[in-house]
Amino acid sequence: MIQTKAIYVLWLREMIKYFRAKSRIVGAIAMPAFMLIFMGFGFRRVEFAGLPESIGYFQYLVPGIIGMTLLFTAAYAGMSVIMDRQFGFLKEVLVTPANRVSIVLGMIAGSATTSILQAVIMMTIAVFMGFRLPSLPYIPAALFIMFLISMIFINIGLVISSILKDLHGFNTIINFIVFPLFLLSGALFPVSNLPVAIRVLSYGDPLTYGVDALRGVLIGYSEMSVVIDVIILLVLSVITVFASGYFFKKGEAV
Repeated sequence: MIQTKAIYVLWLREMIKYFRAKSRIVGAIAMPAFMLIFMGFGFRRVEFAGLPESIGYFQYLVPGIIGMTLLFTAAYAGMSVIMDRQFGFLKEVLVTPANRVSIVLGMIAGSATTSILQAVIMMTIAVFMGFRLPSLPYIPAALFIMFLISMIFINIGLVISSILKDLHGFNTIINFIVFPLFLLSGALFPVSNLPVAIRVLSYGDPLTYGVDALRGVLIGYSEMSVVIDVIILLVLSVITVFASGYFFKKGEAV
């Protein structure tokens, strides 16, 4: 049975940690902001094949950078689990009456909230740089898509942290994973411009569907159907939640 109090306490702890660590907020948006400024302005007048003339590269790039922010912030959630394990906090949580499912959901809720906050900060920066937001009804849809993207990569991070249990090993593996996922996702250029062999890999990347869905609701352009993108994200979210719960239980039982 899911215990909402346990979920809330773990979520609140993550929020307190997030707002106390100002360097964490700045560090998480520094790289996306750097890429947005230099690529957005540097390629502003470049025309990419496959893009409608009405959509400038800066407008096209912003949803991709938001996806990048979500990917990096969410995937590194597993690092907190490893640190909690090393400092003994996780052991204290595991001996409480809270069941494992509630503990995992609390971790996911906290990390998802911080990931979305980072993405909203990044989107706000983009607006000040000239990004045109869609009409108000599309904003909740964009936030929902951000939540699904966060869920998927948070759970991937939790699976890796449950298997490795070592901070250095986690950093090595997660860096090896997130950079290819980012580059294959179409965040920087249309997936349709890639060679067929690489395009197949892109369609196996969850972030591809997240970025495409974000573009669909934020700028009104997507290479695939937004409905199909969201369905794929929902399915992957459910699969990764069960996977992270399984590996977390298995890892802590060892």
